[in-house]
Amino acid sequence: MALGPVTQIHVSITDLDRSVAFYRDVLGIPLLFVVPGQPMAFFASGDVRLYLGVPEPPEFASKVTLYFAVDDIHAEQLRLADAGVEFVDKPHVVHRTEDHELWMTFFRDPDGHHLALTQERPTASTGA
Repeated sequence: MALGPVTQIHVSITDLDRSVAFYRDVLGIPLLFVVPGQPMAFFASGDVRLYLGVPEPPEFASKVTLYFAVDDIHAEQLRLADAGVEFVDKPHVVHRTEDHELWMTFFRDPDGHHLALTQERPTASTGA
C-alpha cells in the first residue's frame, strides 16, 4: 500500500489573529474556519489544507517552506509588496529546460516561515 497525496500541512504560529489576517487578507488564501476557543485556523490551498496553529507541546513546532504557484510572478510580487510584504529577492529563474523555466521569489510570513511564489513558463524558444 502506498501513501496518498498530502492533504494537510501544519504551520506553527505564535499569534492566531495576526496569522489569519496575513494568510487570508494579504495572501488571499481562502479561510475555511477558525476553531472556537483554540488557536487553530484552517485554509484551503488547492487540494491541500493549511493548518495554522500554536503547537501545545514544543516537539510539534514546525518550521516550513511553502511554495505557491501563481500565473504571473511579477504581478503577484508587486501586489504583495504593495500590501507591505517584504521580499528576500526578486523573481528569478531557478531551473531551465528546453521547454520551460521555473521562476521563484521568496518572502516570510509573520512567524518567519519562508514562503515562495513560483511560476512555470514556457521558454521563448517554444513560441509562447
